[in-house]
This record gives sequence, C-alpha cells and structure tokens, in this order.
Amino acid sequence: MAEIGNGDRGNRWIKISLRAPATLVEPVSDLMAVLSGSGVEISPGSAKGTRISGFFPCAGDRESGPEITRLVAERMGELFALYDLAAPGLDSEIFDDQDWATSWKRFFTPVEIVPGLVIRPSWEEYHAQEGERVIVMDPGQAFGTGQHASTRMALSLLTRSLTSHPADRMLDVGTGTGILAMAAAMYGTRRVVAIDNDPEAIRVAEENCVNNNVAGAVMVSGMDLTDVKGKFSMITANIVHDVLVEMAPHLRKLLAPEGRVILAGILKGEQEKGCIRIYEGLGMQVLASMHEEEWAALLLQRTTR
Repeated sequence: MAEIGNGDRGNRWIKISLRAPATLVEPVSDLMAVLSGSGVEISPGSAKGTRISGFFPCAGDRESGPEITRLVAERMGELFALYDLAAPGLDSEIFDDQDWATSWKRFFTPVEIVPGLVIRPSWEEYHAQEGERVIVMDPGQAFGTGQHASTRMALSLLTRSLTSHPADRMLDVGTGTGILAMAAAMYGTRRVVAIDNDPEAIRVAEENCVNNNVAGAVMVSGMDLTDVKGKFSMITANIVHDVLVEMAPHLRKLLAPEGRVILAGILKGEQEKGCIRIYEGLGMQVLASMHEEEWAALLLQRTTR
C-alpha cells in the first residue's frame, strides 16, 4: 500500500484524527502509520474510544489538505467495513513548520503509564520522583509503547506482582518493543528472556534495552517458544487469545513451581473465560484480573508440580 504522505515535504502538515473502538486500535493505528509515513499518535482510551492521529506532509495549496483527508477517509472506511462497522468522522488540523523532525515531538510528553512507572520520550527531560522507574521509549515503534489497554494492564499486573513476589528469571513472549522485559529488569528481575518472531521487533527491543541500560539483564531473541529451555518464575504474554490458548501447554512446561504468568491481549467475556478454563485445567490459579474498555488481563500462579 502506498503512503499518502510520501511526497515532497514542504512546510505544512495536516494532523488527521479519529476515534477507534478498542478492538480496532491496532489495525487503525497500523493503517494510519502506513498512510502517513511520518508519525502516529495514540492517545489514552476513554469510553468514547481511543483517539488515533496521523501526521501528513501537505503542499502549500489549499486543495491538498482536503484531498489527503478524503483519501484517509476512504481507506478507513474500507477497514471498518471489514468489521461491519461504519467509520467515524475525521478531524483535521493544518499547521506550519519547516522541521517535522522537531515539530511533531511536541505532541509526546512523559506519562506515568502505571503507578511508579513513567514512559519518557528520548527528547524530553524528566526528573524521576523517589521510587519511580523511567523507561525511555519513542512513539512510532513496534507495538507496545504503553498506549494500548492490554499493555497498560500487563504492566500493572507485572509491577504489582514483582513488588510483592520477586522473580529471578522471566520469559516475555511476543516482546514487541521490550517494554515488559525492561520493566521487569527495572523491578529487580536478574535475567529476562524476551522472544519475538518479528525481526523488526527484535531490533527495536534490543535498541530499547541498550538505551535503558538493561541490556545486561535482558536477552532479546528470535527463537521459537518451543526452543526455550529452563524454568521461569514469571512469564508474560501480551499477544492474542488464540495464540495464548495454543501456547498454554508450552508455558505450563516452562513455568517453575509456584511460578506466575500474565496473559493479556484478551477480550473480556468469552475469551477471558476460555483462557481461564484452559490454564486452570493445566494446574494454574487466577490470582488477579483487570479490565479496561473491552480488554482483560490475568495473573495466574502454578499450583501443581
């Protein structure tokens, strides 16, 4: 798919925004990123949905802005139709700036993603309060910058669990940007194995671990889950329901006695009940659950040897 915003870059930019339901946050943001070719902003979700914005270079004439908006509306309409939904209306804002590399950055500021854990863009200064941990991570990377409800809930369950129940070895399946792996290292986990089948995610996660001074504790790898060896006192998997169900026996095999596992990327309701049924059948007990928008996350502990 060609990028709408990949032409000659002048000194005008158009920010196009829409609200997406929880189930479409990922596909909408992915499509917006492809169309823009410049940058995407995902705002925290609310009852009205998650606001997703794309930034597009536009020519100086008055016609280019409406034309870009029309093309985005067409593509979004096609995407929403796949889910039998009507696409929401678009908002647009045009602004002048000759340096996109600096102008778009004003939309991103440090945010406390869960209590005690702050996500900071690399260009922003932030003085951590006592007891706070800070992860430096720029937007526009692979999935997992803390913007999505599933990531926030997984982080919340992880940091709460590690605070009261430290883990010496953790496995992060589908690491994405490495945000869960980095958080674990910052909360005292001595060894974290972070795996992903996406080469770009591996590159981004490795870079993030270096930038956050946790590369010595986190090993990022493209190995398959079935090739992972050893026992882990914590496992995290923020993926999708069907994959979580498929990998359940493997996770059970890798989980140490009384080890814990965090599952996220699950829709509340039937998907949540299905995961609980499968994992309880493998000798695990639900310790905590979280719900945000249409999503659920679970913290379970192995109870059988």
